[in-house]
Amino acid sequence: MLNRFAFLRPLLLIGALAVAGLVMITAAAFLYIDPQLPKAEALRDVELQTPLRIYSKDGQLIGEFGEKRRTPISIQEVPELAIKAFLAAEDDRFFQHRGVDPAGLLRAALQLITSGDIKSGGSTITMQVAKNYFLTRDKTFTRKFTEIFLAIEIERRLSKGDILELYLNKIFLGHHAYGIEAAAYVYYGKPIKELNLAQIAMIAGLPKAPSAYNPIANPSRARVRRNWILGRMLELDYIDDQQYQAALHEPITARAHGAKLDLNAAYVAEMIRIEMLRRYGQSAYEEGFTVITSIDSKLQKTAQQAVLDGVTEYDLRHGYRGPEQQWPLPETLDEESVIDFRSRLNAIGPIGPWLPALIISNTEKTATALLAGGEHITLDWEHSFEGMDRYISEDRVSYKAKNTEELVKPGDVVRLRRHPSANEQWRLSQLPEVQGALISLNADNGAILSLVGGYDYEKSSFNRATQAARQPGSNFKPFIYTAGLDNGFTPASIINDAPIVFEDEKLGGTWRPDNDSGTFSGPMRLRKALYLSRNLVSIRLLQQLGIRTAIDYVGRFGFDSSQLPLDLSLALGSHSLSMIDIVTGYATFANGGYKVKPWVMDRIIDRNGNTLYRANPAQVCDHCDALANNEQEFVPAHLEMESLDDLLNSEEEELLSLNQAPRILSEQTTFLIDSMLQDVVRKGTGRKALALNRSDAAGKTGTTNGPTDAWFSGYSSGVVTSTWAGFDDNKKLGRREYGGSVALPIWIDYMKVALEGRTERHLPQPQGVVSVKIDPDNGKLASPGQSNAIFEYFKTENAPEAQSRSGNYPGQESQESPYDIF
Repeated sequence: MLNRFAFLRPLLLIGALAVAGLVMITAAAFLYIDPQLPKAEALRDVELQTPLRIYSKDGQLIGEFGEKRRTPISIQEVPELAIKAFLAAEDDRFFQHRGVDPAGLLRAALQLITSGDIKSGGSTITMQVAKNYFLTRDKTFTRKFTEIFLAIEIERRLSKGDILELYLNKIFLGHHAYGIEAAAYVYYGKPIKELNLAQIAMIAGLPKAPSAYNPIANPSRARVRRNWILGRMLELDYIDDQQYQAALHEPITARAHGAKLDLNAAYVAEMIRIEMLRRYGQSAYEEGFTVITSIDSKLQKTAQQAVLDGVTEYDLRHGYRGPEQQWPLPETLDEESVIDFRSRLNAIGPIGPWLPALIISNTEKTATALLAGGEHITLDWEHSFEGMDRYISEDRVSYKAKNTEELVKPGDVVRLRRHPSANEQWRLSQLPEVQGALISLNADNGAILSLVGGYDYEKSSFNRATQAARQPGSNFKPFIYTAGLDNGFTPASIINDAPIVFEDEKLGGTWRPDNDSGTFSGPMRLRKALYLSRNLVSIRLLQQLGIRTAIDYVGRFGFDSSQLPLDLSLALGSHSLSMIDIVTGYATFANGGYKVKPWVMDRIIDRNGNTLYRANPAQVCDHCDALANNEQEFVPAHLEMESLDDLLNSEEEELLSLNQAPRILSEQTTFLIDSMLQDVVRKGTGRKALALNRSDAAGKTGTTNGPTDAWFSGYSSGVVTSTWAGFDDNKKLGRREYGGSVALPIWIDYMKVALEGRTERHLPQPQGVVSVKIDPDNGKLASPGQSNAIFEYFKTENAPEAQSRSGNYPGQESQESPYDIF
């Protein structure tokens, strides 16, 4: 009997020797590696790379940037299904082993013996923690043994829950996402606790190969991996068959999402990101910097909505342009087709309030649409279609549609938007092609209160408030008029509003400027010419003032004089300027004549709560009593510090000396131009702003040739705001569109909120300015008892009594002119 098993003895001996050899090798490796092992205890105090975070002045998160998107969460916050999904995918024996799984190691050892290399590590979750926190990714024998011994040490020092928490917060899951919470936001835009089983399984499939199984880049391969994990969860009794089947048929809903933010101020966040990168290089993304901005969250939300509503209203006036795409529909819309269409709709994604939808059927008065979330919704004629025109051109729309078949048909990929005035019913809509922008400053120190560089950053990241150079049109006229007021002209100076022809090579030969209305009114006062925005008066004013004199003068507002045209088109704002330059110029009118510079970055704070930078803007000290009363400042809760008082006290000692803004306009000139700009609102092209019921509201419209650009810049109570609308490719807005019809409504909607609780602020009539009764027809001193006489303000030296004793004075045109006037 014994002889029958004698042949096994050599095999047993070889096996015993192999085991002994393995033990000796392991012991030797341990003795060699143990002194070099990092301390597992260090994991308790690990400092993860954290991104740059940007906040409004009242603590709303507006931006987060970093190569590593990370939002650490505790193990108690991780859903049970998420834990089970990762265990099924990576280490189903996690709660049984002590850091090392022998079966997995044996597989790795056999690969090493047969190939001389380790192709699959057989790593447990604990071993992955050891590798991710302490080791390199090199596939070498020494590194593998170090990983094994360190995993054993980690299991001795930390609980299973601690280890799992470290793993789930550190693991790389593609698209710069580190940790499951960050991945949930990156792929689905919500926290891990709100994901369904299919979405959780999708994320659990990423550690093996984040790029290969990425649901955005490779949705088909990601689906296969997800379904395999769902099968493993079913096999391990983590889920039942009903859950498995339901998740198996879920479409791919992943798409790229930005960080979960409290406030939509993406254009501001990008401005800060660029500045931080300039200051700190790549470390700006990793060192946990916090930037506090000057942005007011309430005003930013208002600005965003005002721009959105403004471009939407313009778009509706010009008709429906048709579907974005047309998809062929199968004869029968089965479950597989619906899943495919949902995935394609998710890939398109929403833009702002506009959701993509697929029209799957329609009748004369209804249509059925499929949304990306899987809902089939019915669109009825009254709420979703009635009153819509079809776009023909920027100047023409079709007759009103009579039924749904004139607007949509099956297979159309359209945009739907909730209609606020119709009980939130869905309404056929479209992405506006026109763009809008807004920038608002505190006129006394240049702080940017809100900034919108386009109606949706995801659609276009180009910042039209700071990067675009557009023609301001009549929005530039107040600067020319101010130059006139400082050079002998008065609000009552008479200039002829009549046709004129210029022969000027700089203007391309013959130039026949015109008024927007195409009509002419003859001689008129400068005040009236400004509030009616008469182009010919502005040109003649510049002609009499002198182009070089005007250019030198407007340079004091911050405009680059070298870029301004040396011809009379300067009077009409034919040159290109940025919105931020325009609004900064208007801030001088609003603050009493001082020059301020726009700024948005208030403080930079490091991860330990130390202030590295603090803004010290130039202040207008006529209105800075509030500076003596320091308000409590926002300090992010995640910063480590002894107390808020400690931080405030340390900053109190380092407060910078007051930086006083320089005066660039005299009190007298500022008072006069402010008075004239108020009349633009009271009587002129800005009359819609009377809706604000503010007697201190002042501003100016602007419309360029075409028209292609629509502007309104204005101010009240120390808040100065510019709004703009137009097409990026300079298409025409339409012959009935002006600054007053497109840009001014945006300004009004914003300023209604911006001025809440603010008292009106009028410039006091300064010494050196007098009020005189004049004849409105000729601007001269009124006759005693004249019935149509009006009051006008003058600088003392330019009052009519003094002017009447001389011949021509500024504003009275000479009969001789170097140009043909007719």
